[in-house]
Amino acid sequence: MGWLPAQGRLAAGLLVNLAASICIVFLNKWLYVRLGFPNLSLTLVHFAITWLGLYLCQALGAFSPKSLQPAQVLPLALSFCGFVVFTNLSLQSNTIGTYQLAKAMTTPVIVVIQSVAYGKTFPLRIKLTLVPITLGVFLNSYYDVKFNVLGIAFATLGVLVTSLYQVWVGAKQHELQVNSMQLLYYQAPMSSAMLLFIIPFFEPVFGEGGIFGPWTLSAVRASEQQENL
Repeated sequence: MGWLPAQGRLAAGLLVNLAASICIVFLNKWLYVRLGFPNLSLTLVHFAITWLGLYLCQALGAFSPKSLQPAQVLPLALSFCGFVVFTNLSLQSNTIGTYQLAKAMTTPVIVVIQSVAYGKTFPLRIKLTLVPITLGVFLNSYYDVKFNVLGIAFATLGVLVTSLYQVWVGAKQHELQVNSMQLLYYQAPMSSAMLLFIIPFFEPVFGEGGIFGPWTLSAVRASEQQENL
């Protein structure tokens, strides 16, 4: 893409990111609804593919890994697990519209965290823009035809953990003098290891409903039957 000017490359990158994000959301929802794919296992797959992609990027020279101590990355790896798991549970339990709008609350929560915990101040005009966002999310959640308490609880936890994660990532990048790819290069395998330990306690790995269980064939058949109706 060297023939594109800098602004064109930025716009193209944003469009690709937007399209990929939309596709991922709909694909994940399809996996939950049609195939009954186990949530934690899907998150583990996400982490593993993320690390594989980062490994290929560093092998191709996209970035240079920086030596970090596991203890420096551990809190981020834990929050990384939490925010992806809870946002996936929110997607599984809510409509796509409610899931997407709930994520919009991340910005107001980040502002609150940075104001309270870090003493950062924001201009009044920025604070005022958060009012319609918050009101819109509340009204959508309240009048959602598929409103359910569990889904809203997952969405709320997802927003809280995601907001904390975003704040901590910014602070860690500044503290450790690393970029997002260098940091994620360590987070992804650590988070994968955590889920490998946790999954057997919450999902029957080899039983019905588990990633290696008999759900695969039966779920595909059920999906085909639904599509033929």
